[in-house]
Amino acid sequence: MIGFFDSGLGGLTILREVIKALPKYTYCYLGDNKHAPYGHRSRQEIFEFTLLGVRKLFEKGAELVILGCNTSSSSALRRIQQEILPTEFPEKKVLGIIIPTAKEAPKISKTKKIGILATQATVRSKAYKKEIFKINPQIQIFQQACPLLVPLIENGEIENSKFEIVLKKYLEYLFRQNKNIDTLILGCTHYALIENKIKKFLPKKVSLISQGKIIAKELKDYLKRHSEIEKKIDKSSQREFFTTGRAEEVAKLIKVFYGEKIKKIKSV
Repeated sequence: MIGFFDSGLGGLTILREVIKALPKYTYCYLGDNKHAPYGHRSRQEIFEFTLLGVRKLFEKGAELVILGCNTSSSSALRRIQQEILPTEFPEKKVLGIIIPTAKEAPKISKTKKIGILATQATVRSKAYKKEIFKINPQIQIFQQACPLLVPLIENGEIENSKFEIVLKKYLEYLFRQNKNIDTLILGCTHYALIENKIKKFLPKKVSLISQGKIIAKELKDYLKRHSEIEKKIDKSSQREFFTTGRAEEVAKLIKVFYGEKIKKIKSV
């Protein structure tokens, strides 16, 4: 199967787009709701929790794991790829979502000024800055950490008036850094749920980059290029959902992120 890991439920916004593009494959999703959110945690904590999640997905039969979480991708992916896979899981693969997103932004920006909304850990890692700089060193990156957004989204408070006040403040802080930003990366998978609210406060000239469709396209291309992995993946369209938290509590929120109800979510 193809495994998806996230610190909570935001990765479901990626999974639903992947399933639209690649419906025949079997998928297994694991959300680490017990330890979410990751944004305020240390790099070492993020690595340890992410690695634990990846191990569980491998145990359940995943050949390939997607870290559907910007924080995990920025703080844990490289170590897992370099230190863990070669010795423990040489036949398995773990991929992140930052590089595909970083490749897209320079194609869109005309002013060469790109903004990023993300968690504290993703901003601190400077992962987007590093990857975009590799593509075009002339591009300037302006980042804004948004520590309150994920907890508010996970608590179902998107329609609360407080939410819009907080969101507007973060965007104001970002554009104070540079008023000529013309491309905005939503560097947290949770933010896919609030795209319309973000657009409400953006200047018309600004293009918004969300990750779902980008990752779906990238995964489709990856499987075409790696037939040795693709042929191992079950194609019976099964879906499994797991959480490290309390299943009954997580089940209530899943429909918001995934777009539909699921029959069962299990605790691990």
